[in-house]
Amino acid sequence: MRYLSLLATAACTVFAIACQQPAEVSGPAAPATTGDAPAMDRAQLLEDLRILAADDMEGRLVSTPGSERARAYIISRFQAIGLEPVGDSFVSGFEFDRPNGWSPTTTGTNIIGRLRGTGDSERVMVMSAHYDHMGMRGGQIWNGADDNASGVAALLATAANFAASPPEHDIIFAAFDAEEEGLRGAAAFVASPPVPIETIAFNLNLDMLAMSEPRILWAVGTYHYPFLMPIVEAVRERSAVNLPTGFDEPTEDHGADWTNATDSGAFHAVGIPFIYLGVDYHPHYHEPTDVYENMTLDFFQDASETVIDFARESDRQLDMIGDASGR
Repeated sequence: MRYLSLLATAACTVFAIACQQPAEVSGPAAPATTGDAPAMDRAQLLEDLRILAADDMEGRLVSTPGSERARAYIISRFQAIGLEPVGDSFVSGFEFDRPNGWSPTTTGTNIIGRLRGTGDSERVMVMSAHYDHMGMRGGQIWNGADDNASGVAALLATAANFAASPPEHDIIFAAFDAEEEGLRGAAAFVASPPVPIETIAFNLNLDMLAMSEPRILWAVGTYHYPFLMPIVEAVRERSAVNLPTGFDEPTEDHGADWTNATDSGAFHAVGIPFIYLGVDYHPHYHEPTDVYENMTLDFFQDASETVIDFARESDRQLDMIGDASGR
């Protein structure tokens, strides 16, 4: 995630939370998933987070051995879950120019898997989370536990949940590379999508889910796509975390509009509706202290169950989303 200003968002955060009806979070958390969906494997979720944020991943900087190790792990989890590649391989490479004295051309690698739906609709949902982070700086590893090993772990948990109880529509699960370089992996995906772009009806993007002392998970995107608000409201009523909306309106406050702060911005740029789920700033953001041990793990587990519920509600309403957006 590429937020720009902590102080600029503080007043907006307080106001938005005051205008929401926060979820009741006292006592044991109720499962967020509904219907016949299986319970999320909370232990596997934490194991995926721990492994992706471990020191041997060396901060997962694009085009490094650490990135390659993270990619191998994600692919192994895609295979174990039962996702299929779209085409011959789970990986999709792309090149981009890197400024600021780096080598002029860098190769990034997206990881793309698909789970086929049980219905006959051609509409597709894309779930995404970037797996890259900032690598090593000054001899320190910037592990990126929250940013964004957490989003990838929740992506894997959602894929496993749908594999056990299939969706109505096809879902593409995308672990994007080079988000920290300017949303490069997501931009490459929408420029050359693995399915016809007109069939992609919705993007649910996950970026930073594991660190929130006040137990707040923001849903960003309803300002641009107000027809998504009933989905947010339905999930909010069942969620064990607070799920306010906001941070998506045009503003002169530096960093207070997150529309283009993460990979969902690339989908929005081509007219694909999105919701981006993520936490607010915290002291470990873009710091070497963004490690597994500093995460609020109970919140992360509950937030990931909310992600799964959001994905299932979006699958149920994907044709509504497509009709409302003309896709």
